[in-house]
Amino acid sequence: MPGTAAKRALLLGCALATCAGASAAQDVRSDFTQPHDVARPLVRWWWFGPAVQADELKREIAAMKAGGFGGFEIQPVYPLETRGNLPYLSDDFLKMVHVADQAGLAAGLRVDVTLGSGWPYGGPNTSPDQASAHIRKLIQDARLPLPTLQPGERFIAGFVGADASSARLVSLDHAITAQAGDKLFLFLQSPTGQQVKRAAVGAEGLVLDHMNKAAVEHHLSAVADRLMTAFDAPPSSVFSDSLEVYGADWTGDLLAQFQKRRGYDLTPHLFDLFDDSPATADVRHDWALTLSELTDERYLTPIEDWAKAHNTNFRAQVYGTPPVSLSSNALVDLPEGEGAHWRQFSTARWASSANHIYGRPVTSAESWTWVHTTPFRATPLDIKAEADVLMLEGINQFVAHGWPYSPPDAGEPGWSFYAAGVFNDHNPWWGVMPDLTAYLTRMSWLLRQGENVADAALFLPEDDALAATTPGKATINGRMHRWITPELTASLLDNGYNFDYTDAAAIAAKGVAHKILILPDVERLSPRTCATLRDYVAKGGHVIALGRLPDHGTGLMNAGQDAADVQACAHSLFPNGAVKLADLPAALRGVGMPDAAGLPSGVGYVHRRLDRADIYFVANTSNRSVSFTPVFRAANVAQAWNPVTGAAQVATGQITLAPYESRVFATGSEGAPPAPTRTMTLQSGWTLKAPKGETKPMTGFGSWTRDPALAHYSGALTYSRTLRLTPAQAKGHVTLDFGAGQPVPPPKRAMGSQALLDPPVRDAAEIFVNGRRAGSVWSAPFVIDLSGYVTAGDNRLEVRVSNTAINELSGRPTPDYGPLIAKYGERFSPQGMNRLQPLPSGLMTAPKLEIAP
Repeated sequence: MPGTAAKRALLLGCALATCAGASAAQDVRSDFTQPHDVARPLVRWWWFGPAVQADELKREIAAMKAGGFGGFEIQPVYPLETRGNLPYLSDDFLKMVHVADQAGLAAGLRVDVTLGSGWPYGGPNTSPDQASAHIRKLIQDARLPLPTLQPGERFIAGFVGADASSARLVSLDHAITAQAGDKLFLFLQSPTGQQVKRAAVGAEGLVLDHMNKAAVEHHLSAVADRLMTAFDAPPSSVFSDSLEVYGADWTGDLLAQFQKRRGYDLTPHLFDLFDDSPATADVRHDWALTLSELTDERYLTPIEDWAKAHNTNFRAQVYGTPPVSLSSNALVDLPEGEGAHWRQFSTARWASSANHIYGRPVTSAESWTWVHTTPFRATPLDIKAEADVLMLEGINQFVAHGWPYSPPDAGEPGWSFYAAGVFNDHNPWWGVMPDLTAYLTRMSWLLRQGENVADAALFLPEDDALAATTPGKATINGRMHRWITPELTASLLDNGYNFDYTDAAAIAAKGVAHKILILPDVERLSPRTCATLRDYVAKGGHVIALGRLPDHGTGLMNAGQDAADVQACAHSLFPNGAVKLADLPAALRGVGMPDAAGLPSGVGYVHRRLDRADIYFVANTSNRSVSFTPVFRAANVAQAWNPVTGAAQVATGQITLAPYESRVFATGSEGAPPAPTRTMTLQSGWTLKAPKGETKPMTGFGSWTRDPALAHYSGALTYSRTLRLTPAQAKGHVTLDFGAGQPVPPPKRAMGSQALLDPPVRDAAEIFVNGRRAGSVWSAPFVIDLSGYVTAGDNRLEVRVSNTAINELSGRPTPDYGPLIAKYGERFSPQGMNRLQPLPSGLMTAPKLEIAP
């Protein structure tokens, strides 16, 4: 298609940059009310089987566009039926990718694709010799024959002796001389045996070795290159999911690479990987550091280079196993995070921090992965609650997890992923999806403007994490909870200081741009990093050692001298010693006033600084209403913007945020303060239109499931009444308030996030006045402005309420996946689908009409 590449580049546009130009609050306001398409959320589009057809692909793409999404990521996954599955990478499959790509381009949507099926990378093209591997230790009688090697296995080294401390290295290529009682200590490289998770038909196989360049390049040649033939022009980006290569901690040439990089032979120290000794921590550090470097150089870098050579971008979740560092994010075009955990360590902040440091303005997140756990259970309020937390972690591009492809013959509510939110148009509350995506787009755009403001940087003790590595558990981010604790995070956030993470590589490359650097219980620090921190302090920076002073270097070579140098450097940096966690707030205030004071616990903020303005996003992440008087460090913060509607008013001293409500505060003045109101409860006069079309007078508010005929109904019901207003009332400010809702306790067990609120609207409502859509209500405060829609005299008020699909599903038997499992094996486990009960639905309380002059 002529011009396709240029059109795609134009579509991606600002996805890689701020597309700024806004320098003052009034410049941002126009884009805030009508946000740019480039900031729209994306969806992960699951192709089950894949059993997809061209007409349905086109229909779903049109629905994505109508729902306010900006694009999709094609992700082929496990089958849901026994027939019609197009084998992965077959000609028929690639034809469907081409159909989706062309339809997406025609609709003006961004098209991304995963370079594989399921996760991690691998499949039928991965041989045992190129599969993920681990080191294992085997002990046997030294006089017995060597064990038979399985495919992909190899001997690393062997030692003979009465015990590990006296064992000597022996050659395994010759007969072993041993005495009675001697043991043979064998170290072997063995495949982990991990299979690609959630693989599509034809994509099954071993996970590849992410530290083996030949394995990665073979995957790119066999899978990625063939996948690209389905695109007339390259996709907007290619995607790699989180590094969940469980147990991976070895690769074929590790001994040679270790010798080259660390300066000594690992072979005599192999026991230290498994057993404790004085050198254990140093050896494990050097081993895990080598794994990390090889993953950077042989997985991330080749795919980034491949993406550049194919005129696309590499989007990747850079964390997990094998170990990668925060600065590994700098090796990919579009780092991505996940996890709504703003008050503890999170990979979302891990990705956004790296982007702040390395100058990448857009940070995406795999969002709503386990939201309310059961498919179709999530409500718009659940989605907003998690979105706000992700934004507090620095996320400004959402990738919804996700959109299940569902064929027409699947009926309603159609197919779903085994554990995730459902964002497609089979969802009963789809009618408010454009309003929800407008909120996500508006905030994503706003949080790309200017630069992020964070006073503090938390130094990640990555070298300590490497030293704590044990066989089968090689990860950096997976150990950070030991140092980046909820208590430390709360000490910063509850005292008004926002923060990023940083690491030694980032400091070496970019220095420290933050006002304060905190070392949380850091033991290991290189002399070079410590010297850089002394320069930072000499130029006016502030370093706080929390809990202890660093006193150890970062590896076995020159360990004694490095330790002495680090200890001397640390004592010069911290003549008064380390600070206790309880004293951290006082130490922070000694550096400068907080950026946003007076925020209750559970209320967070993000500060963006423009050339001539400051913007604060403030979110209540709790299930209770809070009133407080914020004190922002930026002067003249006088505007308050509603990010759900885009409306503005003057920011008053004390503000009240409803449960899970958010607001934007900006410098300048605009709007008008709220006026006093007159309230009328609309208790009577309502009718209810049932699914089959009959309209009946209402006898009271509450869940429509009290009617046995509606107990398993999923969809929309319409509440109607006449609203009579005088001319004066119709000219005033008229709002409809549905109530506040009630807090609920957290569940005993929950995989993902959910809003802990029983709302007055279950679960979303569209409001019509005299046949015109006035808007929707789906989050707190459950209020809608009817000004400009009502007229003097009689008005027809309609409230169309929709619930979730759970009620309909609860009335059905649990699906029988026996034939599917018999044919393809058990590739997924449905979450919670065997214990569904109908959920409350409808208007729980009588709405109130509020009129202000």
